[in-house]
Amino acid sequence: MPDNASAFRSRAVDLDMQALDFAAGTKPEWSDLPDRPGVYLFRDGEGRVLYVGKARSIRKRVQNYFGAPSGLMARTQALMMVARRVEFIVVTGEVQALMLEFSLIQQHKPRYNVRYRDDKSYPYLAVTTNDTWPKATVMRGRRRRGTRYYGPYANAYAIRETVDLLTRVFPMRSCSETLFNESHRSNRPCLYFHIGRCPGPCVGEVTEEQYRANVDAFCSFLDGEADETLDRLDREMHEAAERLEYENAARRRDQLAAARKALERQEIVAKTSLDADIIAIVENELDAAAQVFFVRNGRISGRKGFHAEVIEEQTPQDRLALFLQQLYAERDEIPPEVLVPFEPAEGDVFRELLTELRGAKVTIRVPKSGERAGVLQIVRENAEHSLRELSSKRRTDLAARSRALKQLQDELGLPEAPLRIECFDISTLQGEETVASMVVFEDGSPRNTDYRKFKVKRQEGMDDFKAMHEVVERRFKRFVQEQGKTLEVGQRPKKFAYRPHLVLIDGGRGQLNAAIRAMEDAGVEGIPVAALAKRLEEVYVPGRPDPIRIPRTSEALYILQHIRDEAHRFAIGYHRQRREAKVTRSILDDVPGIGRSRKASLLKWFGSVEALERATVDEIFAVPGITRHLADEIHRRLRRQSA
Repeated sequence: MPDNASAFRSRAVDLDMQALDFAAGTKPEWSDLPDRPGVYLFRDGEGRVLYVGKARSIRKRVQNYFGAPSGLMARTQALMMVARRVEFIVVTGEVQALMLEFSLIQQHKPRYNVRYRDDKSYPYLAVTTNDTWPKATVMRGRRRRGTRYYGPYANAYAIRETVDLLTRVFPMRSCSETLFNESHRSNRPCLYFHIGRCPGPCVGEVTEEQYRANVDAFCSFLDGEADETLDRLDREMHEAAERLEYENAARRRDQLAAARKALERQEIVAKTSLDADIIAIVENELDAAAQVFFVRNGRISGRKGFHAEVIEEQTPQDRLALFLQQLYAERDEIPPEVLVPFEPAEGDVFRELLTELRGAKVTIRVPKSGERAGVLQIVRENAEHSLRELSSKRRTDLAARSRALKQLQDELGLPEAPLRIECFDISTLQGEETVASMVVFEDGSPRNTDYRKFKVKRQEGMDDFKAMHEVVERRFKRFVQEQGKTLEVGQRPKKFAYRPHLVLIDGGRGQLNAAIRAMEDAGVEGIPVAALAKRLEEVYVPGRPDPIRIPRTSEALYILQHIRDEAHRFAIGYHRQRREAKVTRSILDDVPGIGRSRKASLLKWFGSVEALERATVDEIFAVPGITRHLADEIHRRLRRQSA
């Protein structure tokens, strides 16, 4: 199966992008915009992409944004207040435009585009098929190459229960790499081998071919090919009983029961061997909720929920098309059939797109009656329940953040609401491995892609003021350098080119003064600065002898505390990483013949420096790539270090 996200991104390269600049309140020359299909991007004055869209006619679509403000939605009005450039790419067909649009949204993550977000971080049952000895485990987050995923499941417990049942039928390992290597070194298998749930690859009790056959059978069962397994186990149980091999027959009986119980975990929704993704989407005036059931061989193999804010004038058909675009750009597995509540906008384009990605025909169908319509109704009921839960929460999060930023503007006397806040924090331990963090909040929410780490270079000993001066000066010298550069059409500005509306310092008056001097030394003026002291949560600003005490219940103070705590967490994490790397370097980097690759192999094999220090020469020699002579040298130096 191809990587769909890569397929989408591949369409964004080597395309001719053109641009038109315009001032606030003015319109570009319409004749300069092509009356052809393609993709368009709005950028602000600093080059950030605000919105990405596609159109059959770029000219007609872009014209809609420059109509009377009273005829535009509030979100579109806000977009046009800050947009200063429109870029466009002409393409040959609608499928290419669809792929390119999603690629650019993934690349730039524009703040004004609608994005369906997962209701929660769903866990998957993952089988690491690319490993020499694959294992079954729980995985979340970004998918890894060479791994097969099943689910998503409602929770990690459901996955562990499924693995527990299926390893009784198809024994395979589920242990960590550290435990596997420990068993291999000691030549002693773990408990799972002794109770028949793992064939013991760590101690050579099974060949790669035999083990791979178990893994393939495990995956086939999860793929929905269960009948063959059940028939085989039932047949082997009766044959063993006829031969009076009662112990073997009892083992097959237990395996058969485990396989049937694992199947029961997958809810049956169709009597036929239905292979389809079933999608329902519902909305109210503020929110949209979508539910997807992944049905294989008539059983639900997983389900997933999404939600988004209703912030654009879109028809339900447009909203469904947007959801399909996002779902199948991020999902590798595409079934032969997709069931939807109504025909999406540009349905024929999506059929062509999904067929191309799957490599076989894909049908998008709107069932009106029968079994498929019944299953679709179940999915719709789940979506409606999800929407009710979503609506019961804070339905005005965006408005609440806007009010909090306006309140912060008033409390600190800022010239404008601080839409972009950058916060700096220093982390050190007795003056060693001093580091700093810069975290960024935009619209009151973290902008993780703009976070930065700094290693303090010029400061020696414990001096937070000098460290703060160095880090802030380095950041704003980069800002001055980037401001002097001219961006080509389609070029993205560097992260340090963005001008913050507020610089927040973790500390008191001393740290604040150090940051102010640093910005002056960097040649920057007009950027507001404040410091938040931990003890009493007081805010220090330039030109005021006394600190500002923002009410404890204020949303404005909550935003400052949130970004300060995030900067502290990020700095502490980097500091620990540096200290651990220093410990590792002090032990292994002086050993002749130990480079980055061998050091990584040793730490992966033993799991920690402490375990390596306790290892014998033979145990070190067992690590792939380590010779007997090198093992002797490592052991000798480690003993001398710990003596």
